[in-house]
Amino acid sequence: MNGEVVVLRYGHRTVRDERITSHCCLVARAFGAGKIIVEGFEDEELKRTVGSVNKNWGRGVRLEFTEHWKPVLKKYKKLGYKVVHTTMYGLPLQDNIAKIRTWKKVLLVIGSQKVEKEVYEMSDMNISITLQPHSEVAALAIFLHEYFGRKELGKIFPGAKLNIMPQKSGKKIEGHKKFSDK
Repeated sequence: MNGEVVVLRYGHRTVRDERITSHCCLVARAFGAGKIIVEGFEDEELKRTVGSVNKNWGRGVRLEFTEHWKPVLKKYKKLGYKVVHTTMYGLPLQDNIAKIRTWKKVLLVIGSQKVEKEVYEMSDMNISITLQPHSEVAALAIFLHEYFGRKELGKIFPGAKLNIMPQKSGKKIEGHKKFSDK
């Protein structure tokens, strides 16, 4: 795959964002990001969810928490990452993905609440998936899919206890008796 992507989940609000942040973590994992950093409180349930998925389905995304987004942006910029912020106000992804793919280290910022002006200014590129309101989960999936050039769809996760066996109909999961035809 192209390079390394770390996702920064800008804002994690109790109750309102609990399931959406879980979905962001699952999408980041499934679509090839190496790490997701969640700004906000250290959510024990989210840690359990991501840990359980990694334990059963193979090592995937690492989860970290931060109190504030700004030190994360500064740190990753010093480490040579390019900061890409997904926003409907940015430049069209389809016109800029070729350039972004040349960046081997990307910190991808996805929001949950109104994003401060400084995030727009500190980003190397503000990118739009569409010029319409949409979900950060969708933006994350589409960005990673385009950045990795669809190669993430065949990603193998080391240490998986469970593996889906593709079927035309029905479902079969290797290592799980409940869904297995065996």
